[in-house]
Amino acid sequence: MADALREDDFYTYADILEMDEHINAEIIDGELFMMAPPASNHQLILMQLAGQLWQFLRGKPCKVFPAPFGVRLFPREDLEDDTFLEPDIVVICDPSKIKKAGCEGAPDMVVEILSPSNTRHEMLLKFKKYLAAGVKEYWVVDGEEKTVEIHIFDQGRCITSIAGGNDEIPLTALPGCTIKLQDLWP
Repeated sequence: MADALREDDFYTYADILEMDEHINAEIIDGELFMMAPPASNHQLILMQLAGQLWQFLRGKPCKVFPAPFGVRLFPREDLEDDTFLEPDIVVICDPSKIKKAGCEGAPDMVVEILSPSNTRHEMLLKFKKYLAAGVKEYWVVDGEEKTVEIHIFDQGRCITSIAGGNDEIPLTALPGCTIKLQDLWP
């Protein structure tokens, strides 16, 4: 474990594979981000949203995966890709991207739930990566403010909106699916 946690170094997916399985970390452009265990409020929101998505997707080809579930947005055969993320929720509609160790390539939808351990800076870095990778829809959920920042990516452009309270959000990545926000907030 000590060898895997180096200071001021460049990390790759190969390094993630060398780490102790109990270490929860992401890498963005080779920079290591350690992740603290999520709070109970975070987990309740995650389960409510993942549950709504799971109900909608039952019997459909798309699959929903809650964290921990690794995503290699730009996978390389030599395992030297420098970005490895563990979003809170991903939806994947292309079964060829679902691997034993997680997702290889861009999920159709990604959800990140804000907590004290993830920063706005980190969310901005992830935003740029998801846009570049071709994710269709990216949500940032703020359980304290009871809002969802929705980013719809289309051919390198982004349409952003904010929903909150009791709003119902239709998903662009999953036509026919609507999420009821009132059910998310503990």
